[in-house]
Amino acid sequence: MSKVIYPDYWPIAICELAQRDEVMARLIQSYPDSAMSSRGQPFYTLIRSVVGQQISVKAADSIWARFELLVPKVTPQHVLAQSVESLRGVGLSARKAEYIHAVAEFFAQKRIGQAYWARRSDLEIIEELSGIRGIGRWTAEMFLMFTLLRPNVFPVDDIGLLRGLEKNYHGERVTPKVAKALYFDRFSPWASVATWYLWRSLDPVEVQY
Repeated sequence: MSKVIYPDYWPIAICELAQRDEVMARLIQSYPDSAMSSRGQPFYTLIRSVVGQQISVKAADSIWARFELLVPKVTPQHVLAQSVESLRGVGLSARKAEYIHAVAEFFAQKRIGQAYWARRSDLEIIEELSGIRGIGRWTAEMFLMFTLLRPNVFPVDDIGLLRGLEKNYHGERVTPKVAKALYFDRFSPWASVATWYLWRSLDPVEVQY
């Protein structure tokens, strides 16, 4: 596994967020050792995001542990060497196993390297990844945050983010539309960082992909 990479903007981001937002200042102080990180492995991270779709962090970690026993080297070629039935054997649904194959085919055909993503904006990457079967906006946003370490991603369809806003700011149910209208500008240009701390306020386990 490659070295874990942390965003170089993190100290500036938490300083600015804490200075202008009392709630965020409290959260940042409560989790002083937390920071978003990347493995620097786009394919690995995207596959792990697919595994984590619509299930708990604990369930996703359990399935992923079995997945890595089946596919110790997580590359497009090694994943494609496994049948959908084999992938289902680690606890994946048939649909998720097919999605993982679709992601592997995308990476294998395009021979994607790091420079491929650096040339593209957040929106361009979301649009391109969303063209892969099984990859929606949420998974693309997780990719932007946890692979590319983009600083201003605000995944308003994420239930954890909405619950974090409800708990720490809003006091009542928050819809994606309300979240974007009331909070994106409040956290920008560090929405990814704010999202991370809102997640931490709900779960002692750090979100990783």
